[in-house]
Amino acid sequence: MSYAPPRQIQAVLFDLGDTLIYSPSAWPPYLQRAGQALVDALHASSVMVNPETFPVKFRQKLDEYYQERDRHLSETSTMTVLETLLAEKGFPGIPEHTRRDALDAYYAVTQTNWMLEPEAPQALGNLQSAGLRLGMISNAGDNRDVFQLVEKFRLEPYFDFILTSAACSYRKPHPRIFEIALSHWNLMPDQTAMIGDRLDADVGGSKLLGMYAIWAKRHAKGHPLGNTLPDAEIDSLSEIPPLLTYLTTL
Repeated sequence: MSYAPPRQIQAVLFDLGDTLIYSPSAWPPYLQRAGQALVDALHASSVMVNPETFPVKFRQKLDEYYQERDRHLSETSTMTVLETLLAEKGFPGIPEHTRRDALDAYYAVTQTNWMLEPEAPQALGNLQSAGLRLGMISNAGDNRDVFQLVEKFRLEPYFDFILTSAACSYRKPHPRIFEIALSHWNLMPDQTAMIGDRLDADVGGSKLLGMYAIWAKRHAKGHPLGNTLPDAEIDSLSEIPPLLTYLTTL
């Protein structure tokens, strides 16, 4: 754990995936089963897509969508991706509730490959006990998926709010998603810390606004470089409470 010069931190923003929760196994088998679950749900609603080709095409469309949203930092949703693909395959105008059921089936599979960081509950509880306000901002293409994961791991009681890019249309590191989060507390950026695994999205985005950026390295990919240098680095969530207590008591 490393320290930058102290400041008065009053609130903490957390990322979700690979910060508070992590995926213990490789994704391809889960994505394959999720694609099949999506098709099965569509078939159950008499939307008879091709069971062999539709899951593959859906993954391709998702990959294109992921690349596009990272370029423009704007979020539409996986719901829109599914709607567009269904129309292309000759199924226009499928009701939203049918598409929702299909995506719920898809995410029911992918959610099984997420696990809670063991230190998360105690670390979050300690931060609350220290009087710090907690919020969550997550880059995600489906708002409901995030809230289902939050409920699954019983994280909601720790947070004043949970904001997803799917809900607000902006992806980290776009400054607007951070500004919306800060507006919940009416705090300035330098009164807030951001904790996440992504150097570009979490660290880079929060530092642009003047927030205290903490890099959660355990499941991170990449290394600090240039303007993405964090103010502090942690290997475990258990390091956060003493770090922020140190900053708020000086």
